[in-house]
Amino acid sequence: AECVSGCVCPEGLFDDGKGGCVQEKDCPCSHNNQQYSPGEKITVDCNTCTCQKGDWSCTKDVCYGTCMIYGSGHYITFDGKFYDFDGSCEYVATQDFCGDKNSSGSFSIITENVPCGTTGVTCSKAIKIFLGVSSDTQCIYISMQNKDYKEIQRDNGDDVKYWNRTVGLYLVIEASNGVMLIWDKKTTVFIKLTPDYKGKVCGLCGNFDDKSNNDFTTRNGLQETNALKFGNSWKQSSMCPDVTEEIKPCDVKPHRKSWAEKECSIIRSEVFKICHSKVDPTPFYEACVHDACSCDSGGDCECFCSAVAAYAQECTKAQACVFWRTPDIC
Repeated sequence: AECVSGCVCPEGLFDDGKGGCVQEKDCPCSHNNQQYSPGEKITVDCNTCTCQKGDWSCTKDVCYGTCMIYGSGHYITFDGKFYDFDGSCEYVATQDFCGDKNSSGSFSIITENVPCGTTGVTCSKAIKIFLGVSSDTQCIYISMQNKDYKEIQRDNGDDVKYWNRTVGLYLVIEASNGVMLIWDKKTTVFIKLTPDYKGKVCGLCGNFDDKSNNDFTTRNGLQETNALKFGNSWKQSSMCPDVTEEIKPCDVKPHRKSWAEKECSIIRSEVFKICHSKVDPTPFYEACVHDACSCDSGGDCECFCSAVAAYAQECTKAQACVFWRTPDIC
């Protein structure tokens, strides 16, 4: 609760939210329903906030943008637009040469989607990173699939250095041009870009200009409202068929629906209560049910766990840490 004058406190003192009265300099701050004392610090995204006189004083650093691709065709763009696209092909996830065919850039990230069940939905099977990309050279090509990755040196054209490391479950690739890719070695990938790329990228991850209403910009620069038309425009090969209708796996496999809804209800439960006011659980719950219905050829639990982990990740970004994994759940 915000520290304000309380009617029971003498003049010049303030309610501390615990039934006591303190001077203004000693007022606590609140975050995620927790109280913090004056001088205590928290981290919000890439900024540090300090409790001062009952209010948070935060640094104003511009943070990395993040695009997430997970499960069976779920995308959250750099600007926070959530949509589904089930295409079976290679697609441009994001790149920094857009529009003019002769324009140069420093990277391109391609996602290869393949069917991940019998209902027709697709999952990202492989992620390919091209570093030092210009109109006619491909310097470094990194392919990540089957829980491993390989590097292919094509040309020493541009001097883009990169590093890879393992952090917990994730493989992290970071490049000197401000591109970072985090992969869970399954079906979830996070693409992070420095603020230098704001408004300069294109692809399924949107244009990173802090506006989500123009994220559906096609390869030829047109604004679309339909996710399927937008997604189709970013396929790498004209030989791949266009996606013409949204797949609803719970309609195709209705016997799985009740199980999927029961399992995914954890997202809407008390377990994630601290996050509900910060990150809307509805699209993540619906995506979880979608995935739990679609993974009908093995990997049921893996699909469910990835879907819940995606919501937990967004909660963590919003500074609502949830400890949801148990010996019985994922």
